[in-house]
Amino acid sequence: MSGDETRGGTPRRFPRRVYGTGDEPDPRFSLANERTFLAWVRTALALLAAGVAVEALALPLQEVLRQAAALLFVVLGLLAAAQAWLGWARVERAMRRGRPLPAPSLSALVAGGVVVAGVLLVVGLLL
Repeated sequence: MSGDETRGGTPRRFPRRVYGTGDEPDPRFSLANERTFLAWVRTALALLAAGVAVEALALPLQEVLRQAAALLFVVLGLLAAAQAWLGWARVERAMRRGRPLPAPSLSALVAGGVVVAGVLLVVGLLL
């Protein structure tokens, strides 16, 4: 049975923790939430690619700073992917329950981490 099929007249959709609660919101809001999810996924991919690039390219950086920046970018990419999923689920549940939308839980950490990684790269280039 696919996610769109029904059993007993009730649609079965994954994840049940999200779709099993509240009322169906306006589709425009759900689609906007999905676009935000996809933007976080793109951000996660870009951060992962930055980490791989910093490590793979022969940049004129001190090795320890290069490795720290590369690792930080990879970790931030993983956090952004987690934010994509968790943020989508939290917002969808809030919309279904008619509650205020929650703030992104990991966005400040990701933004701060990008600043730190950038500082590591700049310091590494200047030394």
